[in-house]
Amino acid sequence: MKTTTVAVALLAFAGIARAEVKTKAFDYKAGDTVLQGFIAWDDALKDKRPGVLVVHEWWGHNEHARHSAEKLAKAGYVGLALDMFGKGKIATHAQDAQAFVAEATKDPKVTDARFNAALEILKKDPHVDKANIAAIGYCFGGGVALNQAREGADLKAVATFHGSLTPIKPAEKGKFKPRVLVMTGGADPMITNVSVDAFKKEMDAAGVNYRVIVYPGAKHAFTNPNADKAGVEGLAYNADADQKSWAELLKFLTDVFGK
Repeated sequence: MKTTTVAVALLAFAGIARAEVKTKAFDYKAGDTVLQGFIAWDDALKDKRPGVLVVHEWWGHNEHARHSAEKLAKAGYVGLALDMFGKGKIATHAQDAQAFVAEATKDPKVTDARFNAALEILKKDPHVDKANIAAIGYCFGGGVALNQAREGADLKAVATFHGSLTPIKPAEKGKFKPRVLVMTGGADPMITNVSVDAFKKEMDAAGVNYRVIVYPGAKHAFTNPNADKAGVEGLAYNADADQKSWAELLKFLTDVFGK
């Protein structure tokens, strides 16, 4: 009996060891615009699990966003890196990034459609518990996630890394549904103390359950290892803040979803 128990345990362990994160790149559309998506999940998990949208920086749908989706899958979620700009629109210069952001945000209906197209794909994924969806965002993407929550998006949690905090329309009490975690750099010239204080007042007025974590000395884009290569003043990778903020995200998601 004991030998059988050990054998079963070893087989189970072997099954876990063989498990790996699966990924799939795919195209989808919002209106007439072709977008590119990337989804990641752990195929060893059989139960439906929370899904997390990943909204990219102003550089576009790149490896940074895809890597985050994979890390979410390793943590037991389904991560979907969406696309707010259009297939192939990945910037390497700030001027291009600004143009892509301007095009994606000039019409709120376009912004909403591109976010919601990915949200619906995530909800329909067979691995996902559609009642438990979160969104995380980096820089520009953090602002997108927060503004979608302000619009009443069906999300349980929103987390931002060095994300824009300025609202298109301030949050309204009862309309803003998710819990919020904001992680920002203390030396970020783009997300200033003034904007952080204004955000806190906005969230307090709307009765939102939120937390803000400031990483001393961290500059803008502190999670992106390529930030220093962008040639933009005020951007810099910070390994300590990167690691700590990801750990905080996982604790936050566990707290919200209970897993």
